Amino acid sequence: MNTRDDRFSKKILATPPSGIRKFFDLIIGRDDIISLGVGEPDFPTPWQLREEAFYHLEKGQTSYTSNWGLLELREEIARYLARYGMYYNPKNEIIATIGGSEAVDAVLRSVLNPGDEIIVCEPCYVSYQPLSEQCDATLVHLDTSETDFIPTAKKIEAVLTEHTKALMLCSPSNPTGRMIPSDELAKIAEVVKAHKLWCISDEIYGELVYDGRKHVSIGSFPGMKDYSVIINGFSKSFAMTGWRIGYLAANAELTKQVCKLHQYSTICAPIMSQYAAIEGLKNGWNEVERMRRSYEQRRNLMYKAFCDMGLPCTEGEGAFYLFPDIRSTGLTSEEFATQLIENYQVAVVPGTCFGKGGEGFIRCCYATDINKIKIAVSRIAELVTELRKKRETNR
Repeated sequence: MNTRDDRFSKKILATPPSGIRKFFDLIIGRDDIISLGVGEPDFPTPWQLREEAFYHLEKGQTSYTSNWGLLELREEIARYLARYGMYYNPKNEIIATIGGSEAVDAVLRSVLNPGDEIIVCEPCYVSYQPLSEQCDATLVHLDTSETDFIPTAKKIEAVLTEHTKALMLCSPSNPTGRMIPSDELAKIAEVVKAHKLWCISDEIYGELVYDGRKHVSIGSFPGMKDYSVIINGFSKSFAMTGWRIGYLAANAELTKQVCKLHQYSTICAPIMSQYAAIEGLKNGWNEVERMRRSYEQRRNLMYKAFCDMGLPCTEGEGAFYLFPDIRSTGLTSEEFATQLIENYQVAVVPGTCFGKGGEGFIRCCYATDINKIKIAVSRIAELVTELRKKRETNR
């Protein structure tokens, strides 16, 4: 056995496992648990997308594609982005990736040098921080809890230094469900341009917005193409989590560098996933809308339930998460989530898994069966009532 002391990378040893996966692992094999934890649609991938993949498999189309992805897919992505006022050359400004997660990793590794600073607006998706640290970058934790989980240009500008290289955004947000208002995005865009930052914009939930709202990308503002990287994919809006198909769009200067890393690390996205994604962009929008309406209905139900039990909660304009405030119970986020899963068989994610500003909150995903949601929120209400009674007794 190899017993040398330095067998493993120090950076990997120092990287904690995902807090989301920790709670997900607790429910594997347990049918008695209702999970509001992992952010995954409960819908299967729409049939016509699966059928398209079957067709190409039957034709024996199982080869590598270009590192950049199938040109037909990139052309459809370019048409989609144009709907949001962004114009990218499908030949050299769009790369198909192994989900949005690979896109995030590849972009960070392509732009960050040791000592560069990257502003991460927290609470945030769990991968942004550890992937930035793998680049030996310095994380600047921008706590948005004081601004109702909306990053503002003023707060971003306040933490800028001469070493700031990049800004990481996610709107609609995982874990809070908040969308950055268009007027605030315009102000952030001016800060980005003035300081010549890379703005990495994760827009994976852009099609899942509610109450008649429309998604707005920071990349659509004047002059932002030279500074923004748009990351998106098919996992959430098309219910294609297991297909591992996403993409990034940026100016050709950056995609040239990203593609070098992509071709060495993953070669290309799976060809059958690419064909299914093409079908989704061409003919899958009715199914996207059907799922979006269902999520909106579930959001309304869950939001009302949290209000009724006295847990402050922002309604959330997009994605499929709510981020209720559980501080009135007297427990930490981790304590609350642990008691909930152990005593009430409901799994949620502690807000601390998502960085600064997450303590005192829990993330609840409403991409699950509506009847299960009803049971889950009733059990959460039971726990909240029990904890408040204990606090009153101990006073």
